[in-house]
Amino acid sequence: MRIDGRGLIDRSERRSFSFNGNSYSGFKGDTLASTLLANNVKLVARSFKYHRPRGIMSDGTQEPNGLVELHQGNQITPNLRLTGQELVNGLDIRSQNHLGSLDWDLLEVNDLLSPFLSAGFYYKTFMWPKAFWERLYEPIIRRAAGLGRLSMENNSDRYDKAFAFCDVLVIGSGPAGIMAALTAAKAGAQVILAEEDFIFGGRLNSETYEVGDKPGHIWAAEQIDKLRGMDNVRLMKRTTVTGAYDGGTYGALQRVSHHVKHPGDAPLETFWRITARGCVYAAGAMERPIAFQNNDRPGVMMASAMRGYLNRYGVASGKRVALFGNNDDAFRTAQDLAAAGVHIAAYVDSRADAQITGDFPIYKDAHVTNVKGRKQVEGVTISGGVGDVMADALGVSGGWNPTVHLACHMNGRPQWNEQIAAFIPSPNMVPGMEVAGAAGGTFSTHGCLKSGVFRAKEVLKALGLEGRAPAIPKADTSQTQIRPLWTVPGKGRAWLDFQNDVTVKDVTLAAQENFKSVEHMKRYTTQGMAPDQGKNSNVNALAVLADLTGRAIPETGTTTYRPPYTPVSIAAMGAYAQGTGFAPQRFTTSDELSRKINAPMIESGLWYRPSYFPKDGEHHWRQSCDREVNMVRSAVGIADVSTLGKIDIQGPDAGKFLDFLYINTFSTLKPGKVRYGIMLREDSHVMDDGTTACIAENHFVMTTTTAAAGQVMRHLEFVSQCLRPDLDVQFISVTEQWAQFAVAGPKSRDLLANVLDTPPDLPFMGCGEVSIGGIKARLFRISFSGEHAYELAIPARYGESLFKALLDTAKARDGGPYGMEALNVLRIEKGFITHSEIHGRVTAGDIGMGMMMSKKKDFIGKTAAMRPGLIEDREELVGLKPVGAVKELNAGAFFFAEDADPVRQNQQGYTTSVAFSPELGMIGLGFLQNGRERHGEVLKLVDHLREVTTRVEICHPVFLDPEGSKARD
Repeated sequence: MRIDGRGLIDRSERRSFSFNGNSYSGFKGDTLASTLLANNVKLVARSFKYHRPRGIMSDGTQEPNGLVELHQGNQITPNLRLTGQELVNGLDIRSQNHLGSLDWDLLEVNDLLSPFLSAGFYYKTFMWPKAFWERLYEPIIRRAAGLGRLSMENNSDRYDKAFAFCDVLVIGSGPAGIMAALTAAKAGAQVILAEEDFIFGGRLNSETYEVGDKPGHIWAAEQIDKLRGMDNVRLMKRTTVTGAYDGGTYGALQRVSHHVKHPGDAPLETFWRITARGCVYAAGAMERPIAFQNNDRPGVMMASAMRGYLNRYGVASGKRVALFGNNDDAFRTAQDLAAAGVHIAAYVDSRADAQITGDFPIYKDAHVTNVKGRKQVEGVTISGGVGDVMADALGVSGGWNPTVHLACHMNGRPQWNEQIAAFIPSPNMVPGMEVAGAAGGTFSTHGCLKSGVFRAKEVLKALGLEGRAPAIPKADTSQTQIRPLWTVPGKGRAWLDFQNDVTVKDVTLAAQENFKSVEHMKRYTTQGMAPDQGKNSNVNALAVLADLTGRAIPETGTTTYRPPYTPVSIAAMGAYAQGTGFAPQRFTTSDELSRKINAPMIESGLWYRPSYFPKDGEHHWRQSCDREVNMVRSAVGIADVSTLGKIDIQGPDAGKFLDFLYINTFSTLKPGKVRYGIMLREDSHVMDDGTTACIAENHFVMTTTTAAAGQVMRHLEFVSQCLRPDLDVQFISVTEQWAQFAVAGPKSRDLLANVLDTPPDLPFMGCGEVSIGGIKARLFRISFSGEHAYELAIPARYGESLFKALLDTAKARDGGPYGMEALNVLRIEKGFITHSEIHGRVTAGDIGMGMMMSKKKDFIGKTAAMRPGLIEDREELVGLKPVGAVKELNAGAFFFAEDADPVRQNQQGYTTSVAFSPELGMIGLGFLQNGRERHGEVLKLVDHLREVTTRVEICHPVFLDPEGSKARD
């Protein structure tokens, strides 16, 4: 089926692959789809529900049928699109979703049973008998669900993730995208041009258009070469922008080595997070089908796909081709095929006044009403008395749908355009995004070129940039004329969703059963829930629904478009996490060095932190922990505390905002000072504690606990948007932007004097800007150990170097690093709380902070805190130490009177934290009923789980230096 002299493929380099055990060959530049069509392979898949024969329908990512499995050793990659996979030597491709062979699928019996398997049948069928669900229905449904299969072996492929920043992101490299990129680049903007195809140029590679008196694909290649030569432009082919998110963030999947047989160390895919100040969305448009009887047979294709396979790959989709359309664009396919020597059996136009002529049979005011054949097209039936016409392929065009998807990802709704009978993006659906070219409903080539320039200039204007726009080359100015046609009336089933087997009849039934909302219809019929996510079927289905319900199409509306635009493998989104589960992992800047000195790492929130730092001769973690505690108390210790949440808060009302968040007052905090605060939930229970520093007037940095960093950030967003939208305040998480290290111990000031450019001179709870080798940093004099201590924050890129410098300097002063175990001992000795204590059921009064609650201002949780049940007869924070023969203490044990039975009704409180102090022995913290009045009392502590009972004395929760003189010294 190859046509000599046609296509952009490299015929000097032949490549081969196997499909279901049969070998096929093509050329460099082919896709699997074009190669199969060139070898006259029509049947490639089976549909999901009825297992009807399916063939290749399109030439892009909207392909609903050509989904296959890629077999590589013991790996299986399901749902690979034949239209998107470049031809690579040695690929082993197999069809999926059939029982038996592709030719003889035993599950095709479902098609015979289709009268019993109509839309929504599962809602009605599997309700009874009730006892059948667990043992019969559910196992059958689970086995039938899904497309493709996995090998269940570990995935050995490598994946990567990356971040990129730019002024202007251009999505799509057709005529509009190229002109937008050139315009932005000439203005000096940093530009990223992302193209999902493996060559730039978009539809120009599939058409015979001329641009600037040159073939379109040659003009596109020349402009791409210009962009490639600019230092401020990054070209990213094989990159699909999959989603638009807040803050100008876009997700993108780059297929790095799908086209390489031996990729070496290169990843298979890279998932990009692109942050762009502005965006030009030029993703083009997708041709839509027309529904009529048996329009799903192999060989029925989109007319534009036939044109694309001919002009780009040199492949004819059939020897006798029929075409059916309702617009001028479909006629161009007939002209291109005829010029290439392909026999046009019939051209059918539903419009009576279509202005078309050709050297082949043309039937106006007619429709294709049926397709003959089962596993491939053998003929078509044409209305108007024409009857049956022999053909082995049928091209269909029902018009074009602008690719509105990304523009809708922030919950915007597109608007209906009567001129093109399609939805187009509404203005400002995504902040900072301008829609250009066919994606915005401009279908002429010249219009797309102009649109790209105009939309890029709009983005540049918003960014405060100006530049000389490139000249717009000469190009075709004709607009496609269309008269809407969604479905052809007839007795047989007419298909809307080709993957999920949704027909016009199914939508009709949904409307009859009152599923008249497009969202309800979608779920009742499963239309648009297949891998194409409605790219082919959505507009046609809602148009049918609109007609059935007597509403206009705009009134009927569209379903919700959600990211990702195309499927994204979980492995790509979770790069570097293979074998570690789905939980996110976060690493500090000191992580690599900590591991090199053999520190075992433990999870703390989402972060990994060192548990302790063993030295030669230490065979137990307690030995290392005791040494580190003594080291901090006597010399100096270094701990990475970068995991603490850090939120930068600025604005004229920043102080008022903090006052409303915290129980104590922060609006009176002066620059250069730090204050400890308690934050309550609305039910008055403690949410978090931490320090907030005043960096400058109306500029604060809030520090949260590691565990609650995300929760607090969400809380601030809620308060700002819902409770106090009147306050002029802005905030952002800067946790990852700063590496922060605690320097604690009596020699901490001396250590910093040898590290900082100027010796530190801060009072307790003071802060200020310092420098290290000319690099600006922040110093806070705060202590979580009770010793004279500081926290030193530096931009994260310097974190590892600073950690090494601190360790080297500490070593000369008999100090070193300390880990989480020692940190826990130090804080328990001082009675400092963590989320072991503020676990969600304690109030400020319970932890001894009730006096901090301001009586002069309102704050979140204040009213609820006045409830008697949260004031009287509460379990209060206490310290405890063993006094009997048994010295073992465990967190989670319960307090009982010495003579009471250890049962639930008699428990008086519980322990939250315990530790062995090298100076004090076993100590712990817990909550005891009216505990502050019971210091000196001896109780029984029972750990039912470990079967340990210990006599303990209740004491003040601060065991060392209750006056705090060491920290203030």
